[in-house]
Amino acid sequence: MATFSALNAYYAADLPTFLAADPHAVLGQVTVNSSFPVDPDQRDAWVSQIQLLQRNVAGFQGAIFLEFNVPRIGTRLDAVLISGPAIFPIEFKVGEPEFLREHLNQVWDYGLDLKNFHRASHSAAIYPILVATEAACSDTHFLRPHFDGVHPPAKCNSDGLRNLLSSALADTSGHTIDAQAWGDSPYQPTPTIIQAAQALYSRHSVEAIARNDAGARNLRHTSSRVEELIDAARQDQQKLIIFVTGVPGAGKTLVGLNVATKKRDESQPTHAVFLSGNGPLVQVLTEALTRDEFARLRNQSPKLRKGEVRQKVKAFIQNVHHFRDAGLRDVGPPCDHVVIFDEAQRAWNREMTADFMLRKKKRPGFLQSEPEFLISYLDRHPDWAAVICLVGGGQEINRGEAGISAWFEAIKASFPAWRVHVSPNLTDNEYAAGRALEALAGRANVTTDENLHLSVSMRSFRAEHVSAFVKAVLDCEHTTARQVFAKVSPRYPIALTRNLDLAKQWIREHARGSERFGLVASSEAQRLKPHAIDIRVEINPVQWFLNESSDTRSSFYLEDAATEFQVQGLELDWVCVTWDADLRFANSGWNYHSFRGSTWQNIHKSDRRHYLRNAYRVLLTRARQGMVIFIPRGDERDPTRAPTLYDSTFEYLSGIGIPVLAG
Repeated sequence: MATFSALNAYYAADLPTFLAADPHAVLGQVTVNSSFPVDPDQRDAWVSQIQLLQRNVAGFQGAIFLEFNVPRIGTRLDAVLISGPAIFPIEFKVGEPEFLREHLNQVWDYGLDLKNFHRASHSAAIYPILVATEAACSDTHFLRPHFDGVHPPAKCNSDGLRNLLSSALADTSGHTIDAQAWGDSPYQPTPTIIQAAQALYSRHSVEAIARNDAGARNLRHTSSRVEELIDAARQDQQKLIIFVTGVPGAGKTLVGLNVATKKRDESQPTHAVFLSGNGPLVQVLTEALTRDEFARLRNQSPKLRKGEVRQKVKAFIQNVHHFRDAGLRDVGPPCDHVVIFDEAQRAWNREMTADFMLRKKKRPGFLQSEPEFLISYLDRHPDWAAVICLVGGGQEINRGEAGISAWFEAIKASFPAWRVHVSPNLTDNEYAAGRALEALAGRANVTTDENLHLSVSMRSFRAEHVSAFVKAVLDCEHTTARQVFAKVSPRYPIALTRNLDLAKQWIREHARGSERFGLVASSEAQRLKPHAIDIRVEINPVQWFLNESSDTRSSFYLEDAATEFQVQGLELDWVCVTWDADLRFANSGWNYHSFRGSTWQNIHKSDRRHYLRNAYRVLLTRARQGMVIFIPRGDERDPTRAPTLYDSTFEYLSGIGIPVLAG
């Protein structure tokens, strides 16, 4: 018999040791290890849970873990029972007479987090249990598991737990789990960008929230390298610009947020500000950080106002255009020496900037691109400055977005003294920086650094090759797309349908717990209106991404579709991509169209074609866990929705191997 240490629990012991222990002795160990003050209500709840467990697990083999940490969610699971080949996450609601939906979602989330992010739980059968101690009845068995081996949560009262455990163990076979090894196994979470921002802002390290396995580039290395370069620039009194690249979902924004949070102390000389031209991303992250920080601090300061918290958050993450406007108003340097530009490839070119300056700022003859002006603003510092550009490939989606080449052109033309550190992958064609980068090749102060590229998507923890699959699909590389899909599909479900109701049903059946899902559509998808999808009705991204499932404005309702402009940089667990006739497959390539008046018109300009294809790249890489693609059947009576406008795209995608939903 033995107790043993566990990386993530307040108490861990084999069952004989736990059963022989006095409940108050167990309570004492839990209390000693608690990271927060224990009030009488919490103490009494723990005693009740310990006694209830001791009554119900007598005679079983295995081990018990109490107050098991779930880092990605930021809470603790009441108990985890390891018995035979099965794992039982157990959540107690002491004194509760009902099984509430939010509590079921909570235990769902715990089970899914163990399956997805706790290494020793990946291949195990998981049986989540919600115990409402005063409920009138209990389930007698578990429902069949989902494809990943996680069973839907079972519900029971104080008297029904033992029966549920016995039923599950009688139905499970496999190797007995080594409880000590299970307790020592690392937790490797892959948070959403919202969860990551909240964790980093509340002073968690990037190591605590980011997966660190052999298949993913270690975010810590990139973050550390950026910090080293910033510190060296200050020490050497030099000016520096850094280019960090990565595939969609690889963690570029996470790197930027990590550096910004570590250097957010305004009293320090290396204080950094995080800037983005992505308005919805700034709005959503600002509100998410405000809500989270307000909830955390309210207990300490009951008189705290939400507006006070929001003002501090707004100083930490800002819209790049507001930062630019400050440089227009004031001839001096910014108060910040370190500036992080998210999605730097979306900065405006010279023509777009000049047009904006004339129309909105009444400044005729403005001759700088946005990158050139932003660098010049930092260059006003007489001593040192550092600019970190986070660069996504194939992410330009709007008129006037210059791509990363504009930054190099500005450096070459106007800032020869600035040191430049670049990712080696900037030469890839998807970054469209090759020629501009070649112009800097002979300069002594240009350094290529392999630590500045993130090569593996971490948005989809189920399948790291989703971005490669999407690239092959959009590049019309049929054979490659089939091959990559064969790797992706076993762990990342993708389905195809011509029935929107079936698509919504598929989404709802796959989403579990509090997993978020929603509809997305191209901003050119003008003829989805017969399916009640009108992209001209602009959503509020804060409400769509953050509000609860009971709110009709939230993504959960599957009523309002977000476009590429509202979802870029953000993510959902499950996505329904609604595909209109704006992007059509024909013969061996894509045809590009825009709906004007009452007809579809060909898009001839290469840049607009580029933006439309990138819009679908954004939409097809928003899902962390899986997606369904809806392509309408069309209507022969409506020339704007003729079946021929959709059929070839459907046939192309189904020909790659994407399964078609029956019905």
